[in-house]
Amino acid sequence: MSEANTLADFDAFRARMNDLILGAGNLTINRFFALDARAYEAGALGTKTKEMLGLVASLVLRCDDCVTYHVVRCHDEGVTREEFLEVFSVGLVVGGSIVIPHLRRAMGRLEELESQK
Repeated sequence: MSEANTLADFDAFRARMNDLILGAGNLTINRFFALDARAYEAGALGTKTKEMLGLVASLVLRCDDCVTYHVVRCHDEGVTREEFLEVFSVGLVVGGSIVIPHLRRAMGRLEELESQK
């Protein structure tokens, strides 16, 4: 198993594993992945808003891979630093102090993205 120390490591591992998983041809898994992708498409709520919701949920559920994914997607959707901080604050209030380590990792990922400009 690979540890994602950088965003490049994370992206490479995620892409490789997704190809392996989806290539196995399990109908249930493939349908779930498709449903997940569709859930973030623009509808009554825009993609940016949905990604921010995904980031809050990921913080509260304490899933670092999910946090990384949604920080990147939020960044891609144009979420500003001020918006990120508000998203982080909602996740912290909903999830409590146990979210703090994941908030640190989220901020680290955001710093990494911002340094790539």
